[in-house]
Amino acid sequence: MIRVGIVGATGYGARELIRLLGLHPEVQVVAVVSESAPGKRLDEVLPAFRKSTDLVCEAFDAQALAKRCDAVFVGVPGGKSMAYGAALRGTGVRVLDLGPDFRLKDAARWQQYYKVEHQSPQLLKDAVYGLVPIHREAIRKASLVAVPGCYPITVILPLRPLLDTIASNIPVVADSISGVSGAGRSLNEAYHFPEMNENLKAYRLGVHQHIPEIEQGLDNRVMVQFTPHVAPLTRGILTTITVRIKTEVNVADRLRCYTSEPFVRVFPSGELPEVKYVRASNCCDIGWVMDQRTGNLVMVCAIDNLMGGTAGMAVQCLNLMFGLDERTGLNYGGMAP
Repeated sequence: MIRVGIVGATGYGARELIRLLGLHPEVQVVAVVSESAPGKRLDEVLPAFRKSTDLVCEAFDAQALAKRCDAVFVGVPGGKSMAYGAALRGTGVRVLDLGPDFRLKDAARWQQYYKVEHQSPQLLKDAVYGLVPIHREAIRKASLVAVPGCYPITVILPLRPLLDTIASNIPVVADSISGVSGAGRSLNEAYHFPEMNENLKAYRLGVHQHIPEIEQGLDNRVMVQFTPHVAPLTRGILTTITVRIKTEVNVADRLRCYTSEPFVRVFPSGELPEVKYVRASNCCDIGWVMDQRTGNLVMVCAIDNLMGGTAGMAVQCLNLMFGLDERTGLNYGGMAP
């Protein structure tokens, strides 16, 4: 049995992780850490877990966690997990960070987009980007996994098989719409019900922190014009990508690289993904249309931001790190209705 701890256990991503690991046949959650609720029973803070756990939230102690855990998930806001990750790595325990702190290889770009200096730049070169279809073998041996951001997954996976066909002098345009849970659990007036109900808005145009992560995931070979939006959905992301192809390409043939991927589902040309197809699943759906009139390839990608974009991808990484079938605890389709 793999013993795991979870730091930041009351956040949305970590809640989903607790739910998944509670059903995982090879994993036992032995410790939960919460800055906001130390000493309280987890099921007191999160009533959804009543009668499913007797864990008590505790303060962070890297040495204590390392003695009890084979791996520790860190699910705290950006800028906070670098200290936790460094402390845990110092004990030798394997770490999976659900946040952004170890995703970028360039500390200068981190500071540019996150507006704080990275506290543990020495770990950036050792961290493995946890996008399983691209970095599967490196993840198996990793000691520190940076679980990808939800938005970047929906841009990187559709485009990587086509990189050598994309016109490099024209930015790729990626428009993403996310459910409100993508903003996290912290209170923010912009996401209150009266502000978001029957509303749809774009935000952080040209400066969103996921831009360098997307471009890094595309080997910095293309520039991406990324525009995120938030919609009155609880969960889910739908991304539409418009890209100019410089040479004729058989898109279906290129995307066949995902045929054996257990959670990447490529649709036939003209059939497009929807958020409801992936809700509460680890699946990533990709559809596409070649617009002969404009010469643009238009791709659509859908994931559940809390599952395939966070907790599900993290569990898939854990499975690989400990020699399990990567589908363990995750092998089911979307929840509908």
